[in-house]
Order: sequence, then C-alpha cells, then structure tokens
Amino acid sequence: MSFLHKFWRLPYLMGSYYGSSTTRGLTKNQLGGVIFGTNKTTIKECLCKKLFGLPSSHLVYVKNIEPGLPVFLFNYTDRTLLGIFEAISSGQMNIDPCAWTCEGSQRTPYPAQVRIRVKLQCKSLTENQFRPLIIDNYQTLNQFWFELDQAQTDRLLKLLASQAVSCPSTTCTPHNTTNGTTFFPSVEAITEKDVICMKLKELALKRKLLAPSPSGIVVNNSTVEKKSPQMNPIIAKLIEKVEEFKAFKVTQKETINHLEKKITFLEQNLAEAQAEIKNLKGMRKTSEIETCVGPQVRNDIKLNENSLAADSILLVGGYDGTSWLPSLDCYSPSHGLTKSLSPMYTERCYAAVSKLDGELFVFGGGTCGQWLDTVESYNPVDDQWTTCPPLNRKNGSLAGATLNDNIYALGGGNGVDCYSTVEMLDFDVGAWIPSRSMLEKRFALAAAELNGAIYAVGGYDGTSYLRTAERFDPRECSWKKIESMSTMRGCPSMVVLNEKLYVLGGYDGKTMVSTVEIYDPRRGSWVFGEPMNHARGFSAAAAANDSIYIIGGLKSGEEINDTVECYKESRGWEMTNTNDAYRRCFFSAIAL
Repeated sequence: MSFLHKFWRLPYLMGSYYGSSTTRGLTKNQLGGVIFGTNKTTIKECLCKKLFGLPSSHLVYVKNIEPGLPVFLFNYTDRTLLGIFEAISSGQMNIDPCAWTCEGSQRTPYPAQVRIRVKLQCKSLTENQFRPLIIDNYQTLNQFWFELDQAQTDRLLKLLASQAVSCPSTTCTPHNTTNGTTFFPSVEAITEKDVICMKLKELALKRKLLAPSPSGIVVNNSTVEKKSPQMNPIIAKLIEKVEEFKAFKVTQKETINHLEKKITFLEQNLAEAQAEIKNLKGMRKTSEIETCVGPQVRNDIKLNENSLAADSILLVGGYDGTSWLPSLDCYSPSHGLTKSLSPMYTERCYAAVSKLDGELFVFGGGTCGQWLDTVESYNPVDDQWTTCPPLNRKNGSLAGATLNDNIYALGGGNGVDCYSTVEMLDFDVGAWIPSRSMLEKRFALAAAELNGAIYAVGGYDGTSYLRTAERFDPRECSWKKIESMSTMRGCPSMVVLNEKLYVLGGYDGKTMVSTVEIYDPRRGSWVFGEPMNHARGFSAAAAANDSIYIIGGLKSGEEINDTVECYKESRGWEMTNTNDAYRRCFFSAIAL
C-alpha cells in the first residue's frame, strides 16, 4: 500500500486513523463513481427521497461528486449492488440533516449526502458478480473502499447495463422478483399522487373491494375519482384521509414559507442594527479622542488597540472535527484566552508558517485532497492579510523556517510524492527560488532555526517513518546529517527553548507517542526529556515566556485533542487549558 493510504489520508477527515482508512484518496479528476451504503432499514428512504448518504468520514470524496457522476447503492443486508443511478446535485454535508433518523428527532448519522436519479433500471448484482470488477478496492474479505476510478466504474456500468430491465409500476419500496431482479421507482415516472393511487389500488385488490364495474375506484392518469355513491366505506374513508393529509401539507408549507420570510426580515433588521451600533460606537470614540488628544496620540491609541500581548501565540488554520478552518486566532497563555483575528483568504490545513520583520507568512497546505501553492502574509498591526508570490508547486505537510531574513519552505508532498526540495522566498526577485535540497525526502516533518542554522527532523519518505535529522549551514550552503533520534516520528512538533531543540510527539508507524527528545547542538546528541501528559501528533507548539506550549492535535485514536500543555524546565509538563477553542489538528502555531 502506498504512503498515501498509510499516512496522507490518515489526516484526511474522520476515517480510521491507521492502515484502515475510509477513503481511497482519489482526486476529483480521478473519481469515476461512488458507491453508497444502505440496508433493509434505510433503503426505502434512500429511494423515496432520492437521497444517498454516508458517514461524515466519507465527505473527503463525496464532496468531489458533481451532477452526472455515476453512483451505486450497496445493500449491506443481502450484499447486493443496485444501479444505475447518477448524481443530480453536488456532494455535500447535511442536504437533509434529519434523514434516516427516528421521525427526524435526531441528527442524521449519514451527513455526507448527494441527491440522485435513476438513470437505468437494472438487475441487482451479487457480491460474487461485482467483486472481481473492483477487487483492488477490497481491504479485507468484506470491506472495500467506496471510491471508484474510471476503469472500475466503466466495468460496473457495462455489467449492469447488460442486465437492464423494464421498469414496472411500483411503490417506493424496492422488492425482489423470483428471478432476483430488484426494482426501484423511476424518479421521473412516479409522483406523490401515483404512490397514493397505487397504494389504494393494491389495498382494494388485496381485500377484493375493487369491483370490475365502473363504480368504485378508478385509477386514471394517476387520479383517484369518486364514481359511485355505492363506493365501499373503507375506500371512501381512505380517500377522505388522503385529502385531509394533502390539505395539511399545503397549510404546513404556507406556514413554513411565512416563517422563513419573517426570519429573513428579522435577520436583515439585526444586521442593519449591528452595523448602526458599530458606526455609532466608532463615531463616539472618534469624537471623544478628537476632543481630548491630538492626531499623533490618536494614531498611537489605534496601534495599541490592534497590538497583541507579549506572549501571543498565533494559531493558523487546521481542522476542528467539523470544518476546515481559514481562521487565525491569538492565544495568550498569561491570560488563558483566545482572540479571533482576521481570517485568511483560504481554508488551510497542513500548511507551514514562518515570521519575518514582525509579519506572519503562511504557505502551502490544502483541504479535502486539494493542494495549495498560495502564500499569504499577516500584519498584526493592521490585522490584515496580503497575497504573496506562490510556491513553485502545490505542497502540503511541509515545514517553514526563517534564516538570515529569508523564508524557507522545506520538504512536504502532494499525496503521491514526497519532497526533499527546499525553496527560498526572494523578496528582491519577488518569487520563490530553489535552494539546496535536503538529504532525504521528508513529508510531515518538523523544522526550526537555531544559532544561524536550519534543522529538519523526522517525517515520512514514502516508505518509512524517519528518526533521522539533518542541518543546513548557509555558510557552507549544504545539508549535513546529525545524530538520529531514538524514535521514528511523522507529524511531530519542534520548538527552540534555551538554545536546544525540543521534538514533541508524532506518529511512530504504529501509534501516536507522548515522548520528547531534546537536541543540544553543543554536544551534538539527543536525550529524552520528560514525556507529555498526552500522546499527540499533528499538533502545534510554540515557545513563549521561557515555556513550551503544545496545543490540540490527534490522540492515539481518531479523537481530536482539546487540551494545552505547558513545559518549564523547572516544573516539567502541566495541563493549562481544556477548551473547544483548542480542539483542532493539522494546524500551525508560531509565537510573535
């Protein structure tokens, strides 16, 4: 299995963390079709609502579904595959947030959803029939990835089309005939009236209440008509209830439309009121300032309002278990508070950060299989972002460092290849230029500058997780190996404290670790430090006030950590905060 399956899709959303990821990792261009799951309990609702869904862990590829993409329905109960369907909407979260729940009283367990239509009625396939066509997707005897490439999709379409059947009149409930054919309703052919009429007809036939004479129920072009005063009272009662139900639905729809209009009106009023309050506050402050002080003092006050605390740590982007984040937050350890700042232009995970002349630079990363080459810089005085020259290629899970007033982007990858390359942002040229490559490929590495040199440690080279480390000396313009760590570490954090490198946590190929290793350049060797209270990887760390703070990350399972730990040489590791604001992973942190 490629490192994509072992490591890159490990962060990609909510799937099983280690070798049993819920996703295959196909890009939007590679995706040929998608299989959705169902069972005897949910299949009726799937077909009646023309809505298919999967757990949120599958959103990474469900979001790549566009109208017209072939989709299939796998019935776990009898392990058969139904088709041919095609998407009529884009894949997204919570098209129907209450689907497949008990009377809509809960949130749906299958929020990664797409609306569909029936493209061709076909005989369902047994697993023995379709397994050979998608055999590369099978992880175990009974588990397979639902993402299909173009070749697999074409094979399934061809086999299903060869067993196309005519569409009988039926209700929403699929049923099996004696020859094993599974029928389901055509989206275009069956309406709500059709279903009601056919149900009445089936009930009348079953009870032998439908007479052959013109009297009774006449089903004509999906219309139920009363033709005789001698209509059976049971049927008459059913028709009366149907009419009441339809009238209720009309009333309910009108009420909902009225409420929606009222909510929209109130939201508009609220927005206008908030804007007016903000304007009045600004006018009052300006008036008070102009009355009391001169222009220079007013400018100083403005700078002071936008300034950040001395121990500020900036938290950049990431994933909070629900959304990919464009956010920038300022965490102040001394106050134990987090403040939201202006968000980035782009949602980013797996990005690198660095700082130069008081500004923050964020580069690369990505979300949902989409890699980025874009770069943004943040000015904390103005609380504003600026677009910078892009990287030379799309890159994620890379590392950043600043050396001699230059910003470096190190290693990373694109989900297929791991990189050893290094780029440097040349402000005079206005572009990133190649620098000396590292000695090893390193995806999800850690890097830092110390005493005029850049250190790169750990990561993944496409085959193995690494314990090796290397150093770049700009005077020699070359990378050299240094002593290796004792533990293999992918996705670790690294900070500098008291002229030593601290490497924290990471993934050792089997599990997340809590161990800490410390490198002293004067001795040229690593020693183990006190372990953290929690094992974590894909976390973020920074040093402030002679302390190390490590925030969030993934625990040994799939759970996202919501804690902050603080390390002081004299006291060791202590828990400082637990808060939803720190529940994030795949993000970056840096102290200003």
